[in-house]
Amino acid sequence: MFHVLVTTDANYLPPLRVLMHSLFCNNRRPFTFYLLYSRIAEEEIQALGEFVRRQGHELVPIYVDPQLFHDAPVFRHYTVEMYYRLAAHLFLPPDVDRVLYLDPDIVAINPMDELYDMDFEGNLFIAAEHTHSTKVANLFNKLRLKTPNAKGYFNTGVMMMNIAMMREHVRLADIYQFIRDNRFKLVLPDQDVLNGLYWDKIKPVDCYRYNYDARYYDFLQLLPNPKHDLAWIEENTVFIHYCGKEKPWKDNYKGELGRFYKRYSQVLELEGEATV
Repeated sequence: MFHVLVTTDANYLPPLRVLMHSLFCNNRRPFTFYLLYSRIAEEEIQALGEFVRRQGHELVPIYVDPQLFHDAPVFRHYTVEMYYRLAAHLFLPPDVDRVLYLDPDIVAINPMDELYDMDFEGNLFIAAEHTHSTKVANLFNKLRLKTPNAKGYFNTGVMMMNIAMMREHVRLADIYQFIRDNRFKLVLPDQDVLNGLYWDKIKPVDCYRYNYDARYYDFLQLLPNPKHDLAWIEENTVFIHYCGKEKPWKDNYKGELGRFYKRYSQVLELEGEATV
């Protein structure tokens, strides 16, 4: 059984279906999805649950009081739901000891068993840096978050979470205090919290396999002898992450890796499932 955590509002339900479909296509184990939400209508929750059950899997919707992070900063295209993953251990069933968190703007193109079964080695999280974009910013992030010994700055869009250990060591009071102390420094809010508080409890994995930032593919192809061409991605990458404001379900999206999103969204459209 795969346990997968998602947090979203109603706007991201169509791409969430595409993510789910891509997971079903590339993995053999059954899935249980835990959806932490505050602002999704009951009929939309029911429709999503029926979609998941038709594929032979399970959806467990868990309502979260929006007051939980009412004072946390929210800006640009970020929503308060992004913070819910940090408190997942408070909401998940007691028999769940590990879960894979995924942003809804992701598609899976290969099996995820290796990541899901990976040894935490005593860490709270397993995550990837977006190495092509964070190398320059690492010194700034260390100064900003006061983490001089951090190995990097990790993206929270794909993240194995050691729920058993989080129940022992992650406290909402610490998260609230960090937000209060740093609210004017936060750039990527929930990500800053994770890297600021738990920088020494994150096991790194390869971003090109487990959290490929689609924004940088076209740029990387301009470099001499790019290591990761489409054939390499097709063979080795597990998750493609459509970070930023440009999304492959929008008509003006021009990124080359949008082809993988369309691969799964078009199947759903043919089956009469809404993806936009």
